[in-house]
Amino acid sequence: MARRRLGFWPRVAAVLVKPIMVVWTRRTWRGMEYLPREGGVIIVANHLSHADPLVSAHFIYDAGRWPQFLAKASVFRVPVVGWILHRCRQIPVERGTVDAARSLDKLVEAVRRGDAVVIYPEGTTSREPDLWPMKGKTGAARLALLTGAPVVPVAMWGPERIFDPRTARISLRPRIPVTVVAGPPIDLSRWEGASPTRGTLEEMTDTIMLRLRDMLAEIRGGTPPPLWERSSRPQRQQQGEAA
Repeated sequence: MARRRLGFWPRVAAVLVKPIMVVWTRRTWRGMEYLPREGGVIIVANHLSHADPLVSAHFIYDAGRWPQFLAKASVFRVPVVGWILHRCRQIPVERGTVDAARSLDKLVEAVRRGDAVVIYPEGTTSREPDLWPMKGKTGAARLALLTGAPVVPVAMWGPERIFDPRTARISLRPRIPVTVVAGPPIDLSRWEGASPTRGTLEEMTDTIMLRLRDMLAEIRGGTPPPLWERSSRPQRQQQGEAA
């Protein structure tokens, strides 16, 4: 949904939160033109800090869209917090339960309605020592197959300076440098019309995560680790099964 059609509560949230982020961060935004101003879109991002949602939401809002994040369904049951999340059109997700399929249905509905849905394919903050992306889960790939919506990658570096998950330290100093870069939609056309088999979903997910990894490498500099190149995936799977 375009930002100009926001309801009352999303506007209130933006008015309250954006000024804080303007003071708290010194921003480098690039690639906003890759976020379509209208129509359903799946935004996939790397996850390196609990501050990510604030930073990425600021970027997406400045690009002219209202971000809709996935949040654990349990959070929606917290008094006041859940009420606010519902009215700001965030999306509850049931994990590891029989209701997980319903969560996917809500995502499909949101994308088909023309909303901008934000997914962290890793499912949690990175556990890599240097915060490089981990191997992703297949939810974003499944959603892309079901909707045909563009999948736009967004790579971030700097939110870990606000909250570092390795030390659980938060910094309240102003103008913390953060960089957010969006890239062109990921080409997933080779899987168009494919059945959502495990192999297909994992290949699509690897393509998404490798794009995010390479974009992050461009921001950070240096050489990223060869985490899950396709040529070594069978060996890694064997090692994982053996473990």
